[in-house]
Amino acid sequence: MIVLFYFLLIRPQQKRQKEVTNMQNSLAKGDKIITIGGLHGIVDAIEDSIIVLKCGNAKLTFDRNAIRTVLEKGSTVSAEPAATKATEEDSEDAKEENK
Repeated sequence: MIVLFYFLLIRPQQKRQKEVTNMQNSLAKGDKIITIGGLHGIVDAIEDSIIVLKCGNAKLTFDRNAIRTVLEKGSTVSAEPAATKATEEDSEDAKEENK
């Protein structure tokens, strides 16, 4: 009975906790993340157990354990939304057509 509980409950939970710990320890500046509260942001700075997130024009400080998911890795994350880029391209095309 104890062996059954170990393989069905305890072992999978230990694996999930290990994956979460590895993810939180591998965070780097520029990663897009989601906190456990649902806040989306970009990692701006990392200290021992504290992470500073950039959310729009605000910078917020969170505990490293508050990070739930990493959406995108890397420090080459674009700060400009794709919709803004598309709008700029459309306006340039319209200017060329008017000439």
